Amino acid sequence: MSLDFKTFIKVTPYVTAVRKPVLVRGRHGVGKSQVVYQLAKGLGLPVVERRASQMTEGDLLGLPSTDGNVTSWNPPEWFKTACTHPVVLFLDEVDRATVEVRQGIFELTDSRKLAGFTLHQDTLIFAAVNGGEHGEQYQVGEMDPAELDRWTVFDVEPTTEDWLEWAGDVVHPVIWNFINQNHTHLEHKDDYEPNKVYPSRRSWHRLSECLAAGSLLDEGSDSSVIFNLTNSFVGFEAAVAFKDFVDNYERQVTVEDILDDGKIELTADFGINEHAALITKMEQSKDFQEKLSAERVQNLANYYITLPSEVAMKLWTILGQGHQANSVALHQSKTAGGKSVSAFIVELLTGEESK
Repeated sequence: MSLDFKTFIKVTPYVTAVRKPVLVRGRHGVGKSQVVYQLAKGLGLPVVERRASQMTEGDLLGLPSTDGNVTSWNPPEWFKTACTHPVVLFLDEVDRATVEVRQGIFELTDSRKLAGFTLHQDTLIFAAVNGGEHGEQYQVGEMDPAELDRWTVFDVEPTTEDWLEWAGDVVHPVIWNFINQNHTHLEHKDDYEPNKVYPSRRSWHRLSECLAAGSLLDEGSDSSVIFNLTNSFVGFEAAVAFKDFVDNYERQVTVEDILDDGKIELTADFGINEHAALITKMEQSKDFQEKLSAERVQNLANYYITLPSEVAMKLWTILGQGHQANSVALHQSKTAGGKSVSAFIVELLTGEESK
């Protein structure tokens, strides 16, 4: 069973309270490292991060020295820090490490010791891997039962809402709005074709940094440059959708524009496809899962009677899947011009204008 990040953050403190090591498993680019750093920040602890995949035995254990007839080990600086100060010791890509390094980590997770040195009593051990149910898609080593038994293993599958909440102050608003309205383009979850570029949460963040640094989403920017950069970060399909979104960004209408502000004039020249896209945004926003206020019902009614029949029935179906009171309230509503929504629905069903 996989956990979203909110659940993972809620559960993990019970493990760290007794100083047990935590292993986070999940697909690449979903934010495993970020959530570890978020936990560390909440605990007020600095993070000492090492990529196990790049370590040798010497990087892990340190180097020996002799004093007379006695040989001792000099720990590497990062491990000495974890032994003398409370930190979050974060070992990334453990399942890509050599067998020798993983054997050393085995001792560390089992006894909190390495080469005779003991971690600070308040130091916490975290690790991240791409294994688990997704392991066959990656060139990683399998972790045997004895190895896994030393860890508290959490499989994570963060939601789109997890990313949107994290990305609100991190990525460019245009990218945030694109993902908010196009959830399927956030990441690829099916099997991967070799050598093909796919979108991930991490790649959208990297693209955002690139576009923001070059001010490429400002008015008047070259759309071909935006497309080629986007294609290189997140792949062709997502790049095509994002370019179309950017080209029409000034025409984008949000759910809030309709439900909260009643700006139906923004949709005056909409065709069926544009109305359908806006209704999809309403469905994804989950606003209809809660009871709408009287003002929002009124604004929705004013918009509803402007819809072509095809999308009007789609919106009615979506509304019916949410809070029951919303369908009833809309059906009983009249628009600002005095037209009854119930009469409009009759017209849709019969094809005849009501008297």
